Amino acid sequence: MTRLLVECTYVFEHPNANSGIQRVVRNVIQQLPEADAQRECIPVVMLDGALYEVKSLAPLKTPKVNLTSLRVKLEQWANLFWLRHRAVERRRPFSQSHFARRVLYVICRLVAFACLSLPMRVLDRVLKGKPVPERCVPLQHRAGDQLVLLDSSWHANFFPLAEQLKRDGVGIVSVIYDLIPLTHPQFCDAGLVKVFNDWFDWIARTADGYVAISTTIRDQVREEMLRRIGAQQVQQRWFDYFHLGSELDLSDADSEVDRGLLQMFKSPKPVFLMVSTIEPRKNHAYLLDAFERAWAAGSNARLCIAGKIGWKCDALVERIRQHPELNRRLFMFNSLSDKSLEHAYSHATALVFPSYVEGFGLPLVEAMQRGLPAMGSDIPVFREIGGDYMAYFDLADPQSLTDLVIDMERTGVFPAPLALEHWRWLSWREASAQLVERIERNLSSPVSVPENPEPEPEGQHANCP
Repeated sequence: MTRLLVECTYVFEHPNANSGIQRVVRNVIQQLPEADAQRECIPVVMLDGALYEVKSLAPLKTPKVNLTSLRVKLEQWANLFWLRHRAVERRRPFSQSHFARRVLYVICRLVAFACLSLPMRVLDRVLKGKPVPERCVPLQHRAGDQLVLLDSSWHANFFPLAEQLKRDGVGIVSVIYDLIPLTHPQFCDAGLVKVFNDWFDWIARTADGYVAISTTIRDQVREEMLRRIGAQQVQQRWFDYFHLGSELDLSDADSEVDRGLLQMFKSPKPVFLMVSTIEPRKNHAYLLDAFERAWAAGSNARLCIAGKIGWKCDALVERIRQHPELNRRLFMFNSLSDKSLEHAYSHATALVFPSYVEGFGLPLVEAMQRGLPAMGSDIPVFREIGGDYMAYFDLADPQSLTDLVIDMERTGVFPAPLALEHWRWLSWREASAQLVERIERNLSSPVSVPENPEPEPEGQHANCP
């Protein structure tokens, strides 16, 4: 029997995170296929150099202070602290003076040590030797197991353990969501770009197979691998993809819909919904440009932006908050629950998604599966997901979206070649089964090795994280 050890360390340690990758990991883990005679799927985490089987991704209720959660919170605050430091460092007078930057750095190091590093060290000592959380139990790996790196492992520190498992005969499969820090570094924090690049070097040399979340990303991964390790090494690995599911698993029937959202939908005027973290790659500024043109032409269409505030978006958020149409024809909600999001999907006129680049585009399938038509930027992965059931606009011309909005408001007809009523997408159970099936299929198909190996390119042995 083959055992698939499906890794979910980051979500295990951050159970309340609910952005794209965390949503995927949680749903895939919850819907893993039952064991049969050929295969068993086991959710695992790698903590403190050891492997554990996950019994529950959700935190256990306890009346005591959760020191582990506090330790995780301190680490998150430390990351935010240094992100802020880098933002301040780029401003005057620090951007113009090495001495000023040095003084700022020393002050920040002292503050971070006293308020963050020292408490984390104390907690590490307190937690050391304590029993592993009850949500997981130790697991002994076996030769022939397959470690499926499903979670965002570039955040992790378990690489030495993964390498030891590999030496012990465990195969490694990497799930890859996108290559945005490599292909579009301008949209990412500089620290993430470096960490992701180091991680990809490691995964390129360590994994046996790669499963992307779209054919678009699968092909990008193969091209990047060719560039980094050469054709001979690439031909010894396999590449595949699976598609994500569409349910909102945290939509609690007993929770309440946001009151502001309910109030907005009381008006019969059309609502165009954007669901995403607010950050440069998602291109919210394009949305505002397009809708300002529509409003100037007399449109009553409303734009609803739903998503938490992310990074590199201070000017955009200020533009929204100071906008004369705010709470009239422009609305923003930064902390909607899944129940509120379900309500928005079921009452909006259309989804608008002007992202520059995506690995998949989860809001598209979440909306379309609920009967909400979607307008998206004309990029390859959206064509892959939506086909002729979506309408597309030109990212170089906001007027192309303006025209779609005005025409739909005027005619009530969604401008896509095919009717959405005939469109169907995967459930998370089907998506999880598809992931497992694709891995099993590739494991049973031996990879061919070329007769004439090519020399490895320079840089192959870059440092791993």
